[in-house]
Amino acid sequence: MTMNGAAMELFTRIRDEFLDIVEWLDDSRDTMVWRFPRHDNEIKMGARLVVRESQVAVFVNEGRIADAFAPGTYELRTRNLPVLSTLKGWKHGFDSPFKAEVYFVSTRQFTDFKWGTQNPVMLRDPEFGPVRLRAFGAYSARVTDAPKLLRELAGTDPRFRTDEVEGYLRQMIVGRLAGALATAGVPVLDMAADQHAMGLRLAELLTADLAGVGLAIPAFSFENISLPPEVEKALDKRAQMGILGDLDAYTRFQAAGALENAGGAADGMGLGLGVAAGQHLAAGLSRSAPPPLPRQEQWYLGAGGERRGPFDRPGLAAAGLTPDALVWRPGLARWTPARDVPELAALLHDTPPPLPPS
Repeated sequence: MTMNGAAMELFTRIRDEFLDIVEWLDDSRDTMVWRFPRHDNEIKMGARLVVRESQVAVFVNEGRIADAFAPGTYELRTRNLPVLSTLKGWKHGFDSPFKAEVYFVSTRQFTDFKWGTQNPVMLRDPEFGPVRLRAFGAYSARVTDAPKLLRELAGTDPRFRTDEVEGYLRQMIVGRLAGALATAGVPVLDMAADQHAMGLRLAELLTADLAGVGLAIPAFSFENISLPPEVEKALDKRAQMGILGDLDAYTRFQAAGALENAGGAADGMGLGLGVAAGQHLAAGLSRSAPPPLPRQEQWYLGAGGERRGPFDRPGLAAAGLTPDALVWRPGLARWTPARDVPELAALLHDTPPPLPPS
């Protein structure tokens, strides 16, 4: 009895509907390993395996890792399951359902990892000596060897998430951070400018450390490197002194700041601080600044209806000063006879009186 074309097509459609499709549609952003659910782990021979980009499918037989599949679509047969066929003893082909666990491993880059130093990192700075640093930042992780990750970290976990490996990675980072900063040879004050290079260096070191568990660190970044608060305050004072130039100027700056802060105080203590700060400021100014030069006098002489000058005091005498001559300088309200200006008395004593009339 033969089957006509319509019946064959129907049979093929029904057969295809009952074929297994082994695949993983990732609906999360934090799952690194997902085990394909199957009752009694039974898979039909000829089932279709769909491995999408950024995935690797790994078959495990009775606790032993067998075959791994890169992205693509496969029809599961003994020819593309060489390791599993050997483990199962399928020497002459096998068409019955078989038991195996299928783990899908995500190989995309997970970028939501944060790191930070819970305790300060001690290092020796070439300029400041021993210092304590705190730092924090971000990094990304990627699976580079799916069988190693299953063997070393994920095990038989049906859904292995990033939070299960984050603590392990953070310990690795903190352990590497002190040595990387100490051997970088970068002064503390220059670390902000060298953060990118240090991040690249740490990413390489951590990737080498994690190769044994099938992980890599593609990117590592510093968001902040900070010193203890008391050291930062000292650096701020040092920067202020550098801007002001010398210690006397710094002392005056400090005194002026104290005077400003104390200016609005209404109690006795605030007033005392303000007075003390003002005295300190005055003392600092007197120690470091010479007195101002005396202001040169400017005198004008009126003779014959003309204004002559300006003269200093000796020049005024040489210009023909007499007691009756009119003089003026800044500060006098009007032209005044020289005899009525006390400052000129010494000059007039040296000036002979006018000749008597003939």
